[in-house]
Amino acid sequence: MRKKWWIVPAAIIGIPLFIFVGGEVVMHLWNWILPPLFGWRTLGFWQALGLLALCRILFGGLGGHHGPGGGPGRHFRGRCRNMTPEEREKFRHAMKEGYDFGPAGEKATS
Repeated sequence: MRKKWWIVPAAIIGIPLFIFVGGEVVMHLWNWILPPLFGWRTLGFWQALGLLALCRILFGGLGGHHGPGGGPGRHFRGRCRNMTPEEREKFRHAMKEGYDFGPAGEKATS
């Protein structure tokens, strides 16, 4: 297998470039839209970078990307695989009765 020697220099150049471009985009968008609309103060580069980091923490998480078979539903899928046919039928019936998506107040008729 060939060694990918170019990854480290690309990361050394790419990561700071990505951070710089992200901060600049947030700063320019904020300064273009919000002060004229709401009279808010303009942002500097470091404030925009802090805002970008805050949004990443609040809305994007801190990583932990889920690959195939991962993610929030993996425990539920595992439980479903281990159900007996009787348990599956009971579960389906409970879902149909408890989670009817018809008009409000009406129960499913079956």
